[in-house]
Amino acid sequence: MNVLILKNVSGEGPGTIEDHLCKERISYSVIDLKAGESAPELNAFTHLVILGGPMAVYEMHLFPYLVSEVELIHAAIDADKHVLGVCLGAQMIAHALDARVYPGSRTEIGWHEVTLSDEGMCDPLMSVLVFPGRKAAQVFQWHGDTFDLPARSVRLASSGLYANQAFRYGNRVYGLQFHIEVTPAIVRDWLADEQGIDYASILADSERLFVFYRQRAEKFYELFFEKSL
Repeated sequence: MNVLILKNVSGEGPGTIEDHLCKERISYSVIDLKAGESAPELNAFTHLVILGGPMAVYEMHLFPYLVSEVELIHAAIDADKHVLGVCLGAQMIAHALDARVYPGSRTEIGWHEVTLSDEGMCDPLMSVLVFPGRKAAQVFQWHGDTFDLPARSVRLASSGLYANQAFRYGNRVYGLQFHIEVTPAIVRDWLADEQGIDYASILADSERLFVFYRQRAEKFYELFFEKSL
């Protein structure tokens, strides 16, 4: 197994995803596309992870590397690779699958609840994220864009603001609008200069929720990486 992680901006790293890969001694590489680094050939990896970024899918004319990134995502899906997209990464997968990506009604920042669909509760990866005995999960959000559900995909989670918070395409491709990979330190760094938010409250939520959040994320990673083979 070899995991390829694509960074769209230097400041958004793989967080607990990388921690998990290191702990389990799974081979991986991190490519910073914005820094001009090039992704390897398709046969160089078994799993593809696409991280977030502040840019939008519909701004590809401003960020040319997004064009080749979409081509790689499309090729990885066609090759039946395991693919996970986080935030912008989920939007990139949706775009690669010919779904529309567009500005949402409102920016969503902080810890918010998503509700799993019946399909989400039956999905072995998504179902590990919920609170015990409930169909809801508390997740970290930071996005203003959204996307239509790709054809032949399954909606796994929604929120009051956004219908498409998570989806699965086939059995190996997952898109998560929320950030599964964050730690309190990452949240603190990301939001340090953000205006118009309750910074102290979000940091307090991060500290309060993180231990359980990481435990659930670890279960997701175990299924997506080790057991997916």
